[in-house]
Amino acid sequence: MSELFHEQLQALRAQSLHRKLREIGTAQGPEVEIVGQQLVNFSSNDYLGLANDPLLREAATAAVAEFGVGAGASRLISGTQSPHVRLEMALAQWKGAAAALCFSSGYAAAVGTLPALAGKQDVILLDKLCHASLIDGAKLSGATLRVFPHNHLGKLESHLEWARRERPEARVVIVTESVFSMDGDRAPLRELVGLKRRFKALLLLDEAHAVGVIGTHGRGLAAEENLTQHIEVQMGTLSKALGVSGGYICGSRTLIEWLVNRARSFIFSTAPPPALAAAATAALEFLGSPAGEERRLKLWRRIETLRKALQLPPPLPGSTTPGGSAIHPLMVGDEQEAIDLSRALQTEGFLVPAIRYPTVAKGAARLRITVTAANAEPQILALAEAVNRLRAAPAVAA
Repeated sequence: MSELFHEQLQALRAQSLHRKLREIGTAQGPEVEIVGQQLVNFSSNDYLGLANDPLLREAATAAVAEFGVGAGASRLISGTQSPHVRLEMALAQWKGAAAALCFSSGYAAAVGTLPALAGKQDVILLDKLCHASLIDGAKLSGATLRVFPHNHLGKLESHLEWARRERPEARVVIVTESVFSMDGDRAPLRELVGLKRRFKALLLLDEAHAVGVIGTHGRGLAAEENLTQHIEVQMGTLSKALGVSGGYICGSRTLIEWLVNRARSFIFSTAPPPALAAAATAALEFLGSPAGEERRLKLWRRIETLRKALQLPPPLPGSTTPGGSAIHPLMVGDEQEAIDLSRALQTEGFLVPAIRYPTVAKGAARLRITVTAANAEPQILALAEAVNRLRAAPAVAA
């Protein structure tokens, strides 16, 4: 049995696609410790630095004291505990929706929701760079799946015309993200809404990397562009800017009631610990406060510092090009070269992961720099200096 996957693993190593887990001996923050080495952390999606914030820790601790650690069973079996109810009410209000439903992860939200939205007789149209969870959810639905090139409105329009011509009775669901996780660019949301309305389709928008970052009080791209009322399914995660873990869907009351009855990843999963729900509610309360908005604006100042230090052009207003988020990809191409650059930066004291296939396409390897509000300006300037120097060198030392 020990040799069962030996050849496949060797093939991954030969292609520079093998991965290993890294043990971190500290809390998430602007600095972490890996195998005794202190590193400045530019790998985290904890955009607002809330994962170890005292506000969230106190909320979680108080919830543990009142409700214990585990939830006992699924929410349809052992009941919904009060922290989950409070969180869903807060999420719905924050996202401008009638109701919300929380899942154990963003992945669970995707693979539970899409099969509940569409079946074999329906059509799902998916942006090529959508997250793996959305791809898997679309496949699990059994619907006819068509993928359009990233942010390509013309091809999406062609798919919509085909769907309405060939499947006039089908439910058509457009699936995209507001901020794409590996490129950091935005979806052309206003144009997508226009196409959705014209062809009477539904729109599922995953705001995982936009919430907490974009829009007043971090309500996301849909809120920033005043399009919330035109989006049927608002998806997001609690595990990035909100600093906790879990996923959610916001929408109409009938949508949420349907998901309670048909989303298998909700029905057949033990509820998330009540302490996490309490911490997420505290994060939402913080985002809605003046202090929360200042934290978000501080993040954008840090983003601007990095972009200037790396000499990246500023994104144009309304642009869908990279720059309108906390995610900054450094394109490398070759998988081994990306690994070498990541290792060289680690030697200099920075944690910046190399992103390779299957997370991105083969030959599109990159370093993914994420900035958080917790990163100090000198840390950002030091990283940029190291990146500029190493990339200018003839070869990166392994």
